[in-house]
Amino acid sequence: MTIERKVGMGIAGQPSGDAANVADVFSTHLFTGNNVQNVINNGIDLAGEGGLVWLKPRSGNDHALFDTNRGIKKSIFTNSTGAQETAPAAYPRDLTNFNSNGFTLNQGYHTGANTNNVSSVSWTFRKKEKFFDIVTYTGNYVAGREISHGLAGPVGMMIIKCLSNNEDWAVYHRRANGGVNPQNFKLILNNASAAASGYWNNTAPTDSSFTVGQAGEVNGNNQTYVAYLFADNSSEDADDQMIKCGSYTGNASTLQDINLGWEPQFLIVKNSSASGGWYMWDSMRGWLGGANNGDGHPLYTNQASAEFNDDDVGLLSNGFQVADALNTNTNSYIYMAIRAPMMKKPEAATDVFAMDLGTGSVPSFISGFPVDMAFNASYASAATHKIVGTRLTVGRYLDTTVSGAEANEGHNTFDFMNGWNKDGRSSAYLCWMWKRAKGFFDVVTYSGTGSARTQAHSLGVVPEMIWVKSRSDVSDWAVYNKTITATKFLALNNADSAVSLTSWWNNTEPTSASFTLGNSSGTNASGRTYIAYLFATLDGISKVGTFVSGGSGVTVNVDCGFSNGARFVLIKALTTDSWYFWDTARGIVSGNDSRLSLDSTNAAVTNQDNIDPYSAGFTMTGSLIGNSGNPFIFYAIA
Repeated sequence: MTIERKVGMGIAGQPSGDAANVADVFSTHLFTGNNVQNVINNGIDLAGEGGLVWLKPRSGNDHALFDTNRGIKKSIFTNSTGAQETAPAAYPRDLTNFNSNGFTLNQGYHTGANTNNVSSVSWTFRKKEKFFDIVTYTGNYVAGREISHGLAGPVGMMIIKCLSNNEDWAVYHRRANGGVNPQNFKLILNNASAAASGYWNNTAPTDSSFTVGQAGEVNGNNQTYVAYLFADNSSEDADDQMIKCGSYTGNASTLQDINLGWEPQFLIVKNSSASGGWYMWDSMRGWLGGANNGDGHPLYTNQASAEFNDDDVGLLSNGFQVADALNTNTNSYIYMAIRAPMMKKPEAATDVFAMDLGTGSVPSFISGFPVDMAFNASYASAATHKIVGTRLTVGRYLDTTVSGAEANEGHNTFDFMNGWNKDGRSSAYLCWMWKRAKGFFDVVTYSGTGSARTQAHSLGVVPEMIWVKSRSDVSDWAVYNKTITATKFLALNNADSAVSLTSWWNNTEPTSASFTLGNSSGTNASGRTYIAYLFATLDGISKVGTFVSGGSGVTVNVDCGFSNGARFVLIKALTTDSWYFWDTARGIVSGNDSRLSLDSTNAAVTNQDNIDPYSAGFTMTGSLIGNSGNPFIFYAIA
């Protein structure tokens, strides 16, 4: 356990310490080509630590891999048996620099990832013990050849490519053949074939070396090779796990949950019993919660084809769910999964919450960070719907003003690292944007069961407010709040007071690891799909709390523990009244302010003074909060 984690333990209302930060060693970064120098800042120190960059144009073309062991401009392609290619020194193409916070591309290298206006994805793996290592070597055709590596832990999966000759990509996986003597079996990354015998001299890798036979794919005489080694952290403490390489057996008849103990952000799955592609999924390009819940966007490592629509793998808060083509009865499947990077609390509210007027270009709204949830509204319009989009349900939207099911929306794309929405909305629209972070905000997608149960989350603290909405059916937005407790619920889409119903939260308070669902259709009906947004108090950044009206004409200073006031404030009377909200983008000033409602399409009210600035939080005036003693719940962000 790190010193930082020990210090963080036991502090009330704060995340219980920070695990090793996956964001320091792995990144999925989306970018659009510009056909000139393109600097990709993803936070990974490749210049100092070394690592691998894997590039793929999303609309089609080769998977190109570059690494620090081989050097810049040297590419190999997972969908090809071809030898390494090196760009001529006089022709500045391909990856031209490994940087301390990412890498640099120049012009459109021949797979097209930096071609003007082409959307591409990059996966970057940094060298780190018990996570990832790179080894280059020259073959000698000696069976039983041992080659040292620096992984310093169990090898979960290993990929080897001959650089000097046309050969298949050789793959070792610790769970090949269902984990029975996996060292006797090979897989091929560039084709869909099932596991077969060969390559490893029937010798399992150790924490410090791996063994190869005489095959040209791994040990041809005087041929050169690169090996990429991925660890398996299954034996590590749960908080320290970043990567797992495992297997499961298909059952065909039902959806199957694969429990990793944490939410993944990157996944490769392959049927090792039969022919089948190497599916690649990541949460940046859209990865829907639960299988068979709509289309995700996988790629194949063994094909140059574009990403495609498929829902055979769904994301879970503690793993992933499989169906259909990736759940064939009795077939064995291998996988490699990397943990989601939500492992530490934010340092400032601006790191996790932003507001922006429409830019009129793409992306429509700029955030300063990858957006996980957002809603936008035409705040000057007489009909102002609050359109909610979420990274996990990319291409779909919900509306807080109605009980309607999720609907398709082509503009609701999160294919940007610094904003969202490709509608090119004008400045008549304002957007409010959240990023998932420990102790601040989380998003969970799940499928209902119809029976009381718990649902895991990754917030790291006890959620103090939860919004749940059925994605698949008409149903009220169900709201849990710590003040009304789990014996009641509010509806985000109407102004009603709290209703007592056991069936929504099963009368059970949430914990730092899960929240409880009853059998209500609003939160957990069998066959329905749901999304949950979880909010909490984080010192100096956000506050979920209560205040009581002092009566007409009496102001109430609401102390949130902030130092420069609140940028966003949402309130709801526990009697019948709307979900009102204000923000500094429209003005929280000493005078009239612009007020909108989450539950109403009414135009903004701009001729009343309901809220004033207050350095520790915000000040409410009696003109809105009414009679003395009226109780309110609120959510504020610094």
